[in-house]
Amino acid sequence: MATLPQGFRRLAFDSLPSTSSEALAAARRGEPGGLWITAAEQSDGRGRRERPWTTERGNLAASLMLIDAAPPEVAATISFVAAVALHQAVVDVAGPAVAERLALKWPNDLLLDGHKIAGILVEGERLTDGRLAVVVGIGVNCESHPDLEGDTPLADFASRGVAVEREALFHALAARLAAEIALWDRGAGFAATRAAWLARSTGLGGPIRVRLDRRTIDGHFENLDDTGRLIVTRADGAREAFSAGDVFMIAG
Repeated sequence: MATLPQGFRRLAFDSLPSTSSEALAAARRGEPGGLWITAAEQSDGRGRRERPWTTERGNLAASLMLIDAAPPEVAATISFVAAVALHQAVVDVAGPAVAERLALKWPNDLLLDGHKIAGILVEGERLTDGRLAVVVGIGVNCESHPDLEGDTPLADFASRGVAVEREALFHALAARLAAEIALWDRGAGFAATRAAWLARSTGLGGPIRVRLDRRTIDGHFENLDDTGRLIVTRADGAREAFSAGDVFMIAG
């Protein structure tokens, strides 16, 4: 069996309501960081904005719990670190030919052929002893995908003709994420992470729509700033930075 990188360990479950909830519970119990929680089946996972995310057997549900991984003001940028690592891990497992079919979509999705194939959700909690627990939850549709309606179509690797086995992907992801976290180095390396993310992103420089709770903004996807916010140039030339929102690429 493949081993994890030094400083990381794993608790594997057959079934859980949520790997991220279990990881946060472990942090509250005083577990040190570097803990992976995985489940062969997840019944009550969650995505961004509390959207449901179920994981059937054959898919990957994994959450990494870290303690004081970075100063609070930059801790959220680990979502980009995880996205880059996940992209790399899929290429490691499926082969280099799949790379041109993959893309990262702001803020937390991995796409295959324009279909959402995986999601990442980062949650943080200040513990009673003052430590900051950060949990990176990652769900990947390897063999099936939930039947959910949305603006971005869902898919799984198997249905798109790509062989990605859950355990092989987990170990590739664990290795890649450990290396990317070391590069990130408590926030100092986000410039490198940002460049790697942008190189794998979809829609950069093209027309984009950002949907917020009370308004919708059309413009062009200009860049990411040094905190990971999405920079959009509107039609009137004004620039706006977004730290949240639903993003849609607009066909030219």
